[in-house]
Amino acid sequence: EIYQSYKKINENIISFHKKELNEILNIYGIFVSTGKWKDYGISNQEEKAVFFIYKNSSESPIYRIEKKPKLSNKKQLYRVKINNGEIVKKGNDLKNVLKIFNRNLIKVI
Repeated sequence: EIYQSYKKINENIISFHKKELNEILNIYGIFVSTGKWKDYGISNQEEKAVFFIYKNSSESPIYRIEKKPKLSNKKQLYRVKINNGEIVKKGNDLKNVLKIFNRNLIKVI
């Protein structure tokens, strides 16, 4: 009985799949190697999954990459937000949404 209730709770939790995490971590790794980013966090919730990116581990996140399936019909399955909550890129294709970081990468190198 406990297992059934635990299983039901977990079915409602949104998370990133391995392929999605690989795409995010590839970008993350590049920025870590340049010294721009230092830490990350992941939150899996009922409404969304969030990948937090930190410049320093003691600060608030500078970027949030969100996966929110309920917004997929509005072409907002994935969203990149900056620290003030403003959405800087959104769409249903993660690879395309992550291209927002390519502009920053050119400045870094």
